[in-house]
Amino acid sequence: MPGPPRLSPDEIAAALQGLPHWSGDGDGIHRTVELPSFRDAVAAIVAIADVAEEMDHHPDIDLRWRTLHIAVVTHSAGGVTEFDLKLARRIDGVLPA
Repeated sequence: MPGPPRLSPDEIAAALQGLPHWSGDGDGIHRTVELPSFRDAVAAIVAIADVAEEMDHHPDIDLRWRTLHIAVVTHSAGGVTEFDLKLARRIDGVLPA
């Protein structure tokens, strides 16, 4: 059973207008967020993990002290899909603006 279709560059660019904290292209979408403390950054990872487990779609997360670098892409589709955008919106819901 095929997964969701990947989005075109134009579709990604249009979608990113509604996700102002995110950037990216067909290889993935990315967000960087700096939290007040290391503990806050770890708590944010836990909140993202809860969303990711619920959706069964897992972003790449890099933690550098109190800064999170988040990347989302559907590897099986070979690029960004609507499912990635949905996960990005859900992640935005657990992170500060």
